[in-house]
Amino acid sequence: MNILVVRTDKLGDFITALPTCKVLKNYDPKNRIVVCVTPLNESLARACDFIDEVIVDDKNSSVYELSHKLRAAKIDVSITLFSNTRVALAQFLARIPKRIAPATKIAQIFYTHRVKQRRSEVKMAEFEYNLQLAKILFPDIDLAFSRPLLKFDDTKKIYEEFCTTNAITNSVIAFHPGFGGSSDANWSVDEYIELVQTALAAKKCQVVMTFGPDEQKLYDYCHERFDGQGVVFYISKEGVVNFAKLISNFKLFISTSTGTYHLAALVGTPTMTFFADSLFASAARWKSVSDVKIQKHYMIPHDEIKRAQMFEDVKREIAGVI
Repeated sequence: MNILVVRTDKLGDFITALPTCKVLKNYDPKNRIVVCVTPLNESLARACDFIDEVIVDDKNSSVYELSHKLRAAKIDVSITLFSNTRVALAQFLARIPKRIAPATKIAQIFYTHRVKQRRSEVKMAEFEYNLQLAKILFPDIDLAFSRPLLKFDDTKKIYEEFCTTNAITNSVIAFHPGFGGSSDANWSVDEYIELVQTALAAKKCQVVMTFGPDEQKLYDYCHERFDGQGVVFYISKEGVVNFAKLISNFKLFISTSTGTYHLAALVGTPTMTFFADSLFASAARWKSVSDVKIQKHYMIPHDEIKRAQMFEDVKREIAGVI
């Protein structure tokens, strides 16, 4: 059976779709798993051995061009984890016989099977809601999946080269202060700098600060603050897959709830993550696909006094971890 899984939004959102792809492949290895993703997520999708084909939805192309790609893949059934009118119409035009999606927005009229989930109630995490849609296709499917969900053969080599280049001789604790606008709560840059100083004071782990390819100004600001203090700075310009391979070797990855947090969890790296103090943006909704035992969540309060108290708690936690 050719099964299309659609998730055409950001990095973290796409990672919440990967457990669904995995269990569909586990259910019957003969299932051909095809994903429809944005250009941002193409390389990561191609790195997953449980995904057989990748269709890229380039928003600059027409919906008819997308439907042509889908029709060429000879899809038997589609599961759209997060829908919009564009992908819904493309599947309709591609004449996919069975089209499953959450019953939300006007786009639902283009699907043959519409599922009421009410995700806003946050009765489970985003990736768990995604998994539930697989049960519409296979009611007896086992939704359990092994962790880490993604492994690479050459991570040790990449990490050793990174350590040699940066004179790293100890385990690494990483701080990722940026978030690309995809998070509803975070510490300020100067607060991150204070957290890094806490880690440096312990003198037990090597501290690395990581940055996205479009965060040069943030990189420069932090680099200036820590010049000569032994912090390693890494800006990810070799792509998301290379970054995933590198951080899979880190002892701890500290960030807000953004795509890089989900990426770290995908490859089994322990995480310390900061969330907004709201149900919609909470850890309850956006907990990662990793083992819960290696996840540490903080909900940053709106109240300034409580926020300051939590910041001190985080500092103590970082000192205790390392």
